[in-house]
Amino acid sequence: MHSAIVPLRAARPATLLGEGQVAAQGEALREQAVTVAIIDAQLSPVQQRNLERAWGCKVIDRTGLILDIFGERARTSEGALQVELAHLEYQRSRLVRSWTHLERQRGGFGFLGGPGETQIEADRRLIGERIVRLKRELEQVRRTRHLHRAARRRVPFPVIALVGYTNAGKSTLFNALTGAEVVARDQLFATLDPTMRGLRLPSGRRAILSDTVGFISELPTELVAAFRATLEEVAEADVILHVRDISHPDSAAQRADVLAVLEGMVADGMLDSGWQQRSIEVLNKADLMGGVAAVPARPGAVVVSAVTGEGLPALRGAIDARISEGMEVADYAIDHGDGARLAWLYEHGEVLAREDRDDAVHVRVRLLPADRARFERT
Repeated sequence: MHSAIVPLRAARPATLLGEGQVAAQGEALREQAVTVAIIDAQLSPVQQRNLERAWGCKVIDRTGLILDIFGERARTSEGALQVELAHLEYQRSRLVRSWTHLERQRGGFGFLGGPGETQIEADRRLIGERIVRLKRELEQVRRTRHLHRAARRRVPFPVIALVGYTNAGKSTLFNALTGAEVVARDQLFATLDPTMRGLRLPSGRRAILSDTVGFISELPTELVAAFRATLEEVAEADVILHVRDISHPDSAAQRADVLAVLEGMVADGMLDSGWQQRSIEVLNKADLMGGVAAVPARPGAVVVSAVTGEGLPALRGAIDARISEGMEVADYAIDHGDGARLAWLYEHGEVLAREDRDDAVHVRVRLLPADRARFERT
């Protein structure tokens, strides 16, 4: 294994690195018998091809590595569709007039053919057709998600979405809050497929908690487009929990990266500009810092340890309070014999006061605007 940090004064169009750097790294790679070189940068197709020729091994750039990891982690059919689309968008830009380069890049989806310019043109056509089909299938996924969200709004329960840098502990927090058993590992992108579970809050109201894919700095544009269906869960959420690994030395930079992705969603029209008003910053992994009390407080942030459970009651309370900020208080008189309507108010709202009088049951209840409208229509 060989690793190196290479200073770069200016990016070379042909190889990214300077001629001397290419030669020096090539010698080191050959001495270590390296078969795959990974560069933490985005390479153009020409740069990738030239480095492969110079080093005599396969070269993968940052985008290619992330796509490979995503390909290994996708579990559901939706996740597989998203990963394949991102792969194909990336591969399409890599089809060049060099069959040896194509030979090293192929093999992901079983339809790339043999060498030659005619075959490359056929590959482009096949990839283009497959991309069109995948986008059509993913659009159906988005329509299905829209129907599911519409159904939830008719119930409806508040939706809470977890966002954050990859490996910030979102899935562990998800499990701790809901009692679920989704995959939670100390690795990048352990969660690719959105998972949703019910959550009971201190007020007694029920909510839906959604675990989403982790963000990363310089997220490849192919992934932003391909994972739009997943990110839409964040756009529709009533509360956004921004989970941070407070123990990480680059926690501040990771926070900035997540905020940049979310602001990018605002620019693309995927997220409303007021999302920060319904977000809560969650400083996770306090157990690695000596406990919740040892973590410096930040205004509006909640410090927790998803592993030990410390701070989770405060987080549930903060979620409850944030949901309540968007709720309305109403007074109703319910007939004594209408237990179903009274039970509905207890199920969907927060009953602040109740008085059983001779004429009716008088209640003061806090409800989401949609719930209030629904109740008053019946």
